[in-house]
Amino acid sequence: MARQFSPALLQRDRSALVVIDMQERLMPAIAEGDAVTRAAGILIEAARHLEVPVVVTEQYPKGLGHTVDAIAGRLPNDAAVVEKMTFSAARNHDFASQIDDFKAGGRDHIVVCGVESHVCVMQTAADLGAQGHAVHIVVDACGSRAPASKDAALARFGALGISRVTTEMALFEWLEAAGTAEFKAVSRLIK
Repeated sequence: MARQFSPALLQRDRSALVVIDMQERLMPAIAEGDAVTRAAGILIEAARHLEVPVVVTEQYPKGLGHTVDAIAGRLPNDAAVVEKMTFSAARNHDFASQIDDFKAGGRDHIVVCGVESHVCVMQTAADLGAQGHAVHIVVDACGSRAPASKDAALARFGALGISRVTTEMALFEWLEAAGTAEFKAVSRLIK
């Protein structure tokens, strides 16, 4: 008899990481922005070690600046950076093409972090979920200017059936087991 495993758990070969709008003029205003940046950086480093593709969005970079150095400096060389004007990245052609490419390659678990939780993260996640993707919001790697706005977004994600995970949940689900070289490299990120 074949064993069944939970389809709700993240699988690295089915995952892609989306980093939303962690930009120079936004991050200083985000509540607990340093902690959000740290958690997102850990996700990016783990994605790089585990060959999970990464796409980054920048909302109106002419006005809001580019991705903060603490994030940009950790991105894999093949990470796509998509400039957008739409609040939902899913409504941007270049981003949608990246997601379509991921899905065509069997990557239908979209792991999302970034800012602001109640605007661009929320709208992107809602649209991706409506398109049939398994969306996983990394709650400790998301932020808003006001904590109440993040709280409202988290409640709405739940109402929409969007999975909420932490950075460590994502990492250990991607890893699946201890005792490997990958485990040693990734577990160092959270010490």
